[in-house]
Amino acid sequence: MSVNKVVKKITTHVLYEMKLKGEKIAMLTGYDYSFARILDEAGIDIILVGDSASNVMAGYETTLPITLDNMIYHAASVVRGVKRALVVVDMPFGTYQGDSKEALSSAIRIMKETGASGVKLEGGREVADSISRILSAGIPVMGHLGLTPQSIHKFGTYVVRAREEEEAERLKEDAKIIEEAGCFSIVLEKIPARLAGEVAESLKIPVIGIGAGPQVDGQVLVLHDMLGINQEFSPRFLRRYHNLYDEVKGAVQNYISDVRAEDFPNEKEQY
Repeated sequence: MSVNKVVKKITTHVLYEMKLKGEKIAMLTGYDYSFARILDEAGIDIILVGDSASNVMAGYETTLPITLDNMIYHAASVVRGVKRALVVVDMPFGTYQGDSKEALSSAIRIMKETGASGVKLEGGREVADSISRILSAGIPVMGHLGLTPQSIHKFGTYVVRAREEEEAERLKEDAKIIEEAGCFSIVLEKIPARLAGEVAESLKIPVIGIGAGPQVDGQVLVLHDMLGINQEFSPRFLRRYHNLYDEVKGAVQNYISDVRAEDFPNEKEQY
């Protein structure tokens, strides 16, 4: 007798339970239907439709150019491929900073037009009003502290953040502020591992790290980086689990060779 496998849908409450049990949370970025299906079937907990799509999908140098319409397109594509994972969508630059009403309308558009489970935005105390306004509509919010790529022109570099005591203390305070504002989780990017561990221990909500060491509640990487599709980006925190760039390039070269040699299609590959 076959037994149907029960697929437990990941929710914000499930993530909270995972933290309580000490179970690590696995998160990856995703931008399209085909990869989303693979990630979901592999058992990933969270798919982040990252504004890193600006880099790996559109070829921009920063995350700033991607639009709300672009993000909605990618997110809707991902959601159609997912049955189990929690899908969180980055709110792009300019859709939430400084105007909580615009933040709410942007978040509502994302939720209505994509079917996603929540949104993510960068910043601490300066975006607390936007977080509260979005949460007032019942929309889950994930925070993001440390290296915040949308602020690249403010910092002028992608170096490790919060090495100095003053910035570290501010980050700890910001983490508490956005937890109290109602965020269900926080991403910490490129900060000292010890500091990230202190933040994770001080908060009740799950903390997901990228370049933030092992003492947090989960990890996230950009899909195209960890699969080796993107070869230009090699920070210390990145572990490449595959080399798809060379594999795909080789497959295409074999195809070209077979076409030119009139080896493809053969007799079995025609009608």
